[in-house]
Amino acid sequence: MSVYKEITAKSLLSSSTKPDSWFGTKYNMNLYRGCEHQCIYCDSRSECYKIDDFNNTEVKINAAELLQKELKSKRIKGTIGFGAMSDTYAPVEARYKLTRKCLEIIAALKFPIHILTKSALVVRDLDLIKSISSEFAAISFTLTTADDTLAKIVEPKAALSSARFSAMKKLAKAGIYTGITMMPVLPFLEDNLNNISAIVESAAESGASYIIPAFGMTLRGRQREYYYQKLDESFPGMKMRYVKKFGNSYSCGVDNYRLLRDRFEELCHRYGIVTRIDIYEPVSVFDSEQGKLFD
Repeated sequence: MSVYKEITAKSLLSSSTKPDSWFGTKYNMNLYRGCEHQCIYCDSRSECYKIDDFNNTEVKINAAELLQKELKSKRIKGTIGFGAMSDTYAPVEARYKLTRKCLEIIAALKFPIHILTKSALVVRDLDLIKSISSEFAAISFTLTTADDTLAKIVEPKAALSSARFSAMKKLAKAGIYTGITMMPVLPFLEDNLNNISAIVESAAESGASYIIPAFGMTLRGRQREYYYQKLDESFPGMKMRYVKKFGNSYSCGVDNYRLLRDRFEELCHRYGIVTRIDIYEPVSVFDSEQGKLFD
């Protein structure tokens, strides 16, 4: 069971000069440090992020107060990203409700959002998300497999894939702009036509507007060791396939990229799903006109 440690943060929002080309975020924040979902491939375990105890969760108890202060000082209105390094709807959120408190502030100040999650708990905040969507709101569910059995192994404490699709359907029916981040696609485990096809077809059934793909994964110090340990536990012999193929490479792409990409694009075209997210164009907070979207 995860241990929660309450901390007082000095700052909350990070900023970029222009929106991220993948996710459209100008600002990012993590309300929690560490993540209960314990996905075996998580890049946030990497040594470069200096999170020594990723299995437990630090709770930034003053996050809402910081957000209120920092947003009021912003002169540019841009999309705020949730969940880049720690799922903002991990089980800890049910207790502390920091995400909901921050959404209330964002709704009042009329900033746009993009939430990344593997949790069905996001549906709890549909009222606030719907309010924020008058400005701009995107909810992306990370899905690496459509198979609940495999998902339980590689994402052991996250919601099952079927539960994520169900939550997506509820959001889509409520008119919320929602889709999928299909990343990573784990080499030798998820890089097959059946899996990619099942994700796209389930996405279409669940009302997804977009799927952002990345065919492969990244591995670096400490993340790699943890991932290999979990491969040895659940997929004996798989680690050696990685060592032989990738060595110490950071980028670990799938062998059959063109085949998977062609099938993915064919199915997305068939179901009317685009492969990148709409991006909210940052505007001055003093500008009375709503931000524009571009493809």
